[in-house]
Amino acid sequence: MAALVLAIALATAAVASAMDFTEDDLASEESMWALYERWSVHYKVVHDLGEKDRRFDVFKENARLIHQFNQGDAPYKLSPNRFGDMTGNETRRAYRCSSAGVTPRHRTFDGEGGSTHGGAVVPARDLPPAVDWREMGYGGRPAAVTSAKDQGVDCGSCWAFAVTAAVEGINAIRTRNMVPLSAQQVVDCDTSNNGCNGGVTVKAFDYIARNGGIAHESAYPYRGRQSWCARVASPVVTIDGYEQVVPPNDVVALMKAVAVQPVVVMVQADEEPFKRYGGGIFQGPCGMRVEHAMTLVGYGTTESGENYWIVKNSWGHDWGEHGFIRMRRDVAAREGLCGILMHASYP
Repeated sequence: MAALVLAIALATAAVASAMDFTEDDLASEESMWALYERWSVHYKVVHDLGEKDRRFDVFKENARLIHQFNQGDAPYKLSPNRFGDMTGNETRRAYRCSSAGVTPRHRTFDGEGGSTHGGAVVPARDLPPAVDWREMGYGGRPAAVTSAKDQGVDCGSCWAFAVTAAVEGINAIRTRNMVPLSAQQVVDCDTSNNGCNGGVTVKAFDYIARNGGIAHESAYPYRGRQSWCARVASPVVTIDGYEQVVPPNDVVALMKAVAVQPVVVMVQADEEPFKRYGGGIFQGPCGMRVEHAMTLVGYGTTESGENYWIVKNSWGHDWGEHGFIRMRRDVAAREGLCGILMHASYP
């Protein structure tokens, strides 16, 4: 039993991967324009001349607000990431792509008793102080997380990326082999969901189970748009179905689940601070209108004692901390920060 409580060492906090800028970049119209040009190249953004002038005005205002926020003492920073020349209304419309779906069912992770999950038993009293499936998981299991992927600005497919990341995780744990899986197959072929117009994560798990598995990412690569379902070779990974973490709104239940494998979670992600997150321990503000699916891949505590979740997003490597976000874990809201405790599921 003592072996179960071995601490899992966390890597040094990830350095934010977004493009940096300084006060000198904001000093004049010329330096600000140079910053905007650099940002446009970095994020491969192209506008015609008239649109570019309008977008530049938005970018300037955003850059000043970001710089002002970052001079404060908040535990996280903002960034002129891919939303740098978008207004608040535009960012709120961007990427909304999922819904919670059905009510929780089956296996329970509450109380002090152990629960079989992903092939392991994790009593609450034996939870490790830190888990990071990007490095190593519970009980010395191998890393089970691929690098962050990018759903693109024209396809609301976060639900497909969150689900495939979770399936990648349990497969890597069971087989000790990391296999990137096809989010595009789920977008195109899961007719119970709405492709680029959004989906329900548990329905996607059901699709993979009914379909007899899912293809390798290279056999059915992502295109950022929905198309006809293509026939592919035999699936490379199969699942039997899914479970939901119950009871909802329970920190320990979710910790017990992610201690054993990556877990799909739902959050509200359409507020400005979340969209422009650049690194550190995110603490909001945000609401509980959960509409964005991500993959929970661990938890930890900073040297100063701040408890956090580690969550994989699908907005590309340049968002947040190389595509991941650390979200504060101990908050007053029973639903967790941004509603993260409300709806969690795993294959």
